[in-house]
Amino acid sequence: MAGISFRNVTKRFGKTIALKNASFDIQPGEFFCFFGPPLSGKSTVLKLILGLETPDEGEVLIGGWPVNHVSPADRNVAMVFQNLALFPHMTAGENVRFPLTERKIAEDKIRARVEAVSAKLHIAHLLHKPPAQLSGGERQRVAIARALVRDPVAYLMDDPISALDARLREETRVELKRIQRDRGQTLIYVTHDQEEAMSVADRIAIMEHGEIRQVGTPGEIYDTPVSRYVARLLGAPMMNIMSAVRGDGVKAADGTITLPIDAVPADVSEIGVRPEDLKVEPWSAAHAGRPAKVYEVEPLGGYTVVTVDTGAEKLKALMRGQPDIRIDSAVALSCNPARAHFFNQAGEALGL
Repeated sequence: MAGISFRNVTKRFGKTIALKNASFDIQPGEFFCFFGPPLSGKSTVLKLILGLETPDEGEVLIGGWPVNHVSPADRNVAMVFQNLALFPHMTAGENVRFPLTERKIAEDKIRARVEAVSAKLHIAHLLHKPPAQLSGGERQRVAIARALVRDPVAYLMDDPISALDARLREETRVELKRIQRDRGQTLIYVTHDQEEAMSVADRIAIMEHGEIRQVGTPGEIYDTPVSRYVARLLGAPMMNIMSAVRGDGVKAADGTITLPIDAVPADVSEIGVRPEDLKVEPWSAAHAGRPAKVYEVEPLGGYTVVTVDTGAEKLKALMRGQPDIRIDSAVALSCNPARAHFFNQAGEALGL
């Protein structure tokens, strides 16, 4: 296994900057995830590590050594591409074996590795079939298995389980995390699915327009986002963002939420509240501020998503169980200031 570092790396495609002045360090044995919307630069990072692209500026290091001019074959990095890239003239088993036969590994070791990985990914019964006879999800698991049979310095995976159904996707990501932990190998994972990013990664890099906005553990990024962009990228439903007005206290959401003035930074422009931190209660005259109106109620079994209309915006609250809340009823909104997030006019997070 090896650590991977970028030092002020920029990559352009014509006039488009796919990656801008990126610097980060991935530790040996770390499960590191790049997360962001399409065209944010995630796949470009993987191609630069693999050697399919060369930086226009900066330096890529693997195991502490610069590799800008090292060929992909000599970097010893295993890759699972988004388009899978299976050999159509080979069976699934031959595809999985291919990296080992190319390296002239002993047949008994090849057989043992293929059997072990195939069992973990539930594809042992598919090994005799060619890729054309497999479903999209089955082909995806074969491509993952082909990478896992190797012993590279790092594994790179570009949205590797997107074609699987929900149940198999959940099972496969748990298995990937377990395999990575057991082997202690460096694994770099790209996804646009926040649930995957939060559940498998030791650390996450949040990307936007080719720039890395924040790097941290899933808990750090969720609890202390550095900007409004990062705050709204993680969380389902996403964070509520409301304009703040200072006066007798700080009011938000058209006066339906009031926070103590000493609990809010002086230069706050917006207040963010995650749905699980937004408290919704039946309205009474004892409550401060204006009432809001229940717009929609979505029971989801163990919890319920309640959408409220404040007049200025619609906010979402995540409530336990199935509360007795009726559409169009008046409700009072509140939140603990310690759980609120504060942003300035530029969208940067503020502290007290």
